[in-house]
Amino acid sequence: MKKFAVIVAGGSGTRMGSAIPKQFLEVRAKPILLHTVKAFIEAFQDIQIILVLPETYLESAKSIFENLTPSASLSFVKGGATRFDSVKNGLASVDEEGIVFIHDAVRCLVTPDLIKRCYQHAAINGSAIPVVPLRDSLRIIKTNGENEILDREIVRAVQTPQTFKTALIKEAFEQPYQTSFTDEASVLGSAGYQVSLLQGEETNIKVTFPADLIFAEHIMSVK
Repeated sequence: MKKFAVIVAGGSGTRMGSAIPKQFLEVRAKPILLHTVKAFIEAFQDIQIILVLPETYLESAKSIFENLTPSASLSFVKGGATRFDSVKNGLASVDEEGIVFIHDAVRCLVTPDLIKRCYQHAAINGSAIPVVPLRDSLRIIKTNGENEILDREIVRAVQTPQTFKTALIKEAFEQPYQTSFTDEASVLGSAGYQVSLLQGEETNIKVTFPADLIFAEHIMSVK
């Protein structure tokens, strides 16, 4: 089955306190974006990778991959105003039946094992959304200012790569954008399809704050 990875790299360095987008920051002397792409190539050498980036950083991204293995299939796509628009732009390059991964570029600790498990799960169930349990206690803040506890046993934190049969997710992205679309699973659910979950990885964090860089450096150093 054909395999595609739409890797969304539209973030900025605001919360990181960086002058450049965080996907271009380095972990172990290599850009975060490069680590992420290599994980997908290691999982599947025949995968087609579609990188979605802000237009002003397309050339910078291309320079990062100049020395990547010639067998790797990479294309570069301009991002949109929202994540929904960016993913939709990336999906426009998916022109065959198969499985498509949609992944945050700054989740550079994703493992080939998780990528393979997502592929196998989506091939059977139509979708594969990696999730992990929450450790902290949770409380809901009500509109009247009151709050109450939420049972953390029934809640999961959602990760990427969110993985789908191509026809399914492309159809879901034909609907108009809604502010409730926080990820691709929410788009699929809004289109009337059931979302299928599988166990994610505790280390598959989204690099957002400076402390996350330290964590990523450590995890990569002990792999």
